[in-house]
Amino acid sequence: MTTAEILAEFPRLSALVVGDICLDRWSTYDPDVAEPSRETGIPRIGVTRTEITAGAGGTVANNLAALGVGRVGVLGVIGDDGFGHELAMALAGRGIASDGLIRARGTQTFTYTKLINAKTGVEDLPRVDFISTTPLDPKAERQVLDVLPSAIDRFDVILVSDQAETSAGGVVTPAVRQLLADLAPNYPDKVFLVDSRARIHLFQKLLIKPNRDEAESACQRLFGRVDFQALREYCHSRLMIVTDGANGALVLEPRQETFCKTKPISKPVDICGAGDSFSAGAAMALAVTGSAVESAHFGNLVASITIMKKGTGTASPAEVLEAARG
Repeated sequence: MTTAEILAEFPRLSALVVGDICLDRWSTYDPDVAEPSRETGIPRIGVTRTEITAGAGGTVANNLAALGVGRVGVLGVIGDDGFGHELAMALAGRGIASDGLIRARGTQTFTYTKLINAKTGVEDLPRVDFISTTPLDPKAERQVLDVLPSAIDRFDVILVSDQAETSAGGVVTPAVRQLLADLAPNYPDKVFLVDSRARIHLFQKLLIKPNRDEAESACQRLFGRVDFQALREYCHSRLMIVTDGANGALVLEPRQETFCKTKPISKPVDICGAGDSFSAGAAMALAVTGSAVESAHFGNLVASITIMKKGTGTASPAEVLEAARG
């Protein structure tokens, strides 16, 4: 199928992002107003403007919406706090349904605060992250488990975003992973695609998309060697796509491997969120074409656009069509 034909199908489809839906706060500060505090003598950081966007799994959802997917929703857990309110606002601004965000009292909404110098436009101070270091609240986990089956019924494509790098705080708990493994085989016509920073080897019976570092780490942990086909088989996955940055992506299917090169970009502006944009594009293209290789090429195309934008950029259908012609 052509790029135009693939894009034309997106408005007829729906996609759900399950997992860690976070908040990105892009705070611009003025270094000229960093006079010391009268009380402590510590210089202040004078933030003059803040922009908010959904991050982590929210970045995937942003990309889905930008690509013209007909209906996009999220399912996750946030805090009953101001950052949670900002996150819901950021999603609503993109037309993304946030009614699947479960608010848990006592939980802090995972928030990345990035400090950008107003004079240089560069993020040059340490990021301030509001994180959780405790396991997901059992009541909130129960709500996720109760909602997940009916949520899957309502969407064509399900993307799982397991962003937590420790065993604590993430939404995709062992129980959630097990329920996904139990449900996915009942929906052979739906696309279930998983992206996990630290636990890709723990997902079963789903399509998996690690980057090269994540896949190699999982292989070493399981087998003491790098063997991507063995990892795919261990996860009982009919498809694994291993992304490799500027090189492209390796598509692994039973008894078949295909490397999909990407368009060379000499000076990318910001690679943050490239994997998320790849996931969004590849999952939707797979739902349309049924071809793993076509989906990887489409994911590469979307990512080649977003890395030329500051922050966690997105790609519009018009931009994808232009890039395909280039």
